[in-house]
Amino acid sequence: MHAANPPPRPAPGMKPGRYRWRVCAMLLAATTISYVDRQVLGVLAPFLQARMGWSELDYSTIVTAFQAAYAIGLLGAGAVIDRFGTRIGYALSIGVWSLAAMSHALASGVLGFAAARFALGLGEAGNFPAAIKSVAEWFPQRERALAAGIFNSGSNIGAILAPMLVPVIAATWGWQAAFLFTGALSATWVTGWLLSYRTPDAQPKLSATERAHIGHEPPGPATRVPWLRLLRHRQAWAFAAAKFLTDPIWWFFLFWLPKFLHAKYGLDLLHLGPPLVAIFLCADVGSIAGGWLAGRLIRHGWSAARARKGAMLACALAVVPVAFAAKAGHLWLAVALIGLATAGHQGWSANVFTLASDMFPRHAVASVVGIGGFAGAVGGMLISTVVGLLLQFTGSYAPVFLLAGSAYLVALLVVHLLAPRLQPARLDPMPATGRPQASPEGNA
Repeated sequence: MHAANPPPRPAPGMKPGRYRWRVCAMLLAATTISYVDRQVLGVLAPFLQARMGWSELDYSTIVTAFQAAYAIGLLGAGAVIDRFGTRIGYALSIGVWSLAAMSHALASGVLGFAAARFALGLGEAGNFPAAIKSVAEWFPQRERALAAGIFNSGSNIGAILAPMLVPVIAATWGWQAAFLFTGALSATWVTGWLLSYRTPDAQPKLSATERAHIGHEPPGPATRVPWLRLLRHRQAWAFAAAKFLTDPIWWFFLFWLPKFLHAKYGLDLLHLGPPLVAIFLCADVGSIAGGWLAGRLIRHGWSAARARKGAMLACALAVVPVAFAAKAGHLWLAVALIGLATAGHQGWSANVFTLASDMFPRHAVASVVGIGGFAGAVGGMLISTVVGLLLQFTGSYAPVFLLAGSAYLVALLVVHLLAPRLQPARLDPMPATGRPQASPEGNA
């Protein structure tokens, strides 16, 4: 049920204020720290693999431990955040991953690193459900893709900072110091978040004009919507399918690119930085551009559904050429192909995340993102296992890059079939029959 009296609209010509972008900056910082934490292992992988005698399957096991915990964490992270709110839920999540990141410094073998990665995955599972819920709370629909693109660009900034900082820290103070440093960054962020974050209704620094610009949605139930009820809607399956089919490609880029560049072009720890920085700078541009494109199309009169899918198609096409990266004869040609693909992925991701807040009410957004994140993490586990087996027995990256080039077009087709109009799901109260009313897109 909607409020009887909608909030006043900003007077014509009045600027709504920019406090909501401060919130977006906090989300950007958290996502950046998250990806620095998880990328430390990827940057150090060639060095640690040689030092500790890991096989390709050993490294695959360590990576899979993170993704398994990430999937398990997402089973409950969205529900916890929907139940307790973004302020407390986000702080708990980052507190756990801060301790887990620093615990890597105590590891001495495959089991120790796998345990530390498992704990890190549990903590980091709360990042995207909390961030997307914050965007839904703080931004009107036409700005959500841009806000999601901005905070999601933190994944690229983190992936840029890691190869710049980690080799220097490891060479100066040892590899353990790299994990301790990034864990301390997480703990610092938690303090700032608890001191500053409030929802728009409770934030005294927010002007009435900006509050009206953000708009109003009734708060909804205090408890979460059960997953089984959400999964009755095709919209939830569309979001989950998009994540399952394309998140594994990003996991591959994140955890295996340093090893690919080392194996294919002989780059050592101190020379991995420039290619990785270039690749993830491209991803940063793509993240913001993908969100900007959807908003631009909406302002030009496109429907939200058409704009989202148009932007997603452009991003999917940008990934296709990466199919040839494994055969690139020159380092910087491979960097260009992979950089274009990471840009396409991040633009795609900004719009996919926005689907959750477009198609579901705010009180269910974190749970829906949790469902999608779980699907993406399961896909990541599968690709880690496949890559480990391929490299152990064939040494070839070509099949994985071929898969990456086609995954996004397949995912867009699945999204279109499941939710052709991207209609909002109606999570109405349970009727007397005990079965929920069907959403406009129909039930799954």
